[in-house]
Amino acid sequence: MIDLRSDTLTLPSKEMLATIATAQLGDDGRTHDFGRGEDLTVNKLEDLAAQITGKEAGVLFPTGTMGNSAAVLAFCQPGDKVLVDEQQHMYLSEKVLFDKSFGQLEAIKYQHNEKGIPSLADIEKQLNENDIKLLCIENTHNFSGGACIPPEHMKAIYELAHQHHVPVFMDGARMFNAAVSMEVEPHKLCSYVDAVMFCISKGLGAPVGSLVCGSQDFILKVRSKRKMLGGSMRQAGIIAAPGIYALEHNVTRLKEDHENAKHAASLLTGLTNTHIIGAVDSNILVLDVNDLGLTPQEYCQKAQEHGLLIKPVLKDKIRLVFYKGITKEDATAAAKIICDLDRYNK
Repeated sequence: MIDLRSDTLTLPSKEMLATIATAQLGDDGRTHDFGRGEDLTVNKLEDLAAQITGKEAGVLFPTGTMGNSAAVLAFCQPGDKVLVDEQQHMYLSEKVLFDKSFGQLEAIKYQHNEKGIPSLADIEKQLNENDIKLLCIENTHNFSGGACIPPEHMKAIYELAHQHHVPVFMDGARMFNAAVSMEVEPHKLCSYVDAVMFCISKGLGAPVGSLVCGSQDFILKVRSKRKMLGGSMRQAGIIAAPGIYALEHNVTRLKEDHENAKHAASLLTGLTNTHIIGAVDSNILVLDVNDLGLTPQEYCQKAQEHGLLIKPVLKDKIRLVFYKGITKEDATAAAKIICDLDRYNK
């Protein structure tokens, strides 16, 4: 069975797991200066994350959803309007920020083009018409096929937002995929946002964890929100040690995942009933199979019967995600199954 449901299925290597045995541990929830805990390995990871992103400080979270939530709540007050992409993951999937019983924020949506790139004209329109308190972007953009937002476009968004005195937050769950795909340093992308969240538990291969990075004052606020959300941890060095390994060893290899996604896409061009959404910039491939007359759930069931595990996304699309452990041969086999399904008659 070829499992392309998500890069969260990436498994840690033996070398990564071995770092846990020698990690210096302490109580990360017992805080001192700058709200930092006593787990030296966590502190090392947070310092490394801040250095890589070009920010003053970082803070470790158990999940990206909690990291996104704490960061946005640190920027906003209940009832504030937050400008998000119409298909942004934190809006469609995470939801907690915009739930009336939790975050109580109001989502104002902007559009993106066919390549998944945010529309500057629509962002400007929403900034002019609404009292926006925060602008959020997602890079790579999950549901539009792992689209990468180029640095020059991020700069234009950042400058536009700041003209309206609105900070910019990036859900960079797969930020390193964007950086590798566009051959830019992560700190270049992060220079055009006020704060960023990125995951170490997707393509980077760590078993658990995400980090939020920003200014020191902002991270102090984020740490306070993390505690309220139940994110304070104890000997979290067992999470941080694999994270350090991931950042030091697994970033450049993301290119292999991108190549496998593009290889699979190259085998799917010209199909009658199966259409690729957007460009394949990174490790995600999104398909429109509506012409087959199957629901996404029915299609995924058919794929599973042929040996391929994939996932419905949005209301009517299918997603394939490539990651460490998935080979070029797997990508070829997955594409063959999709080609076979393209001839399916209901």
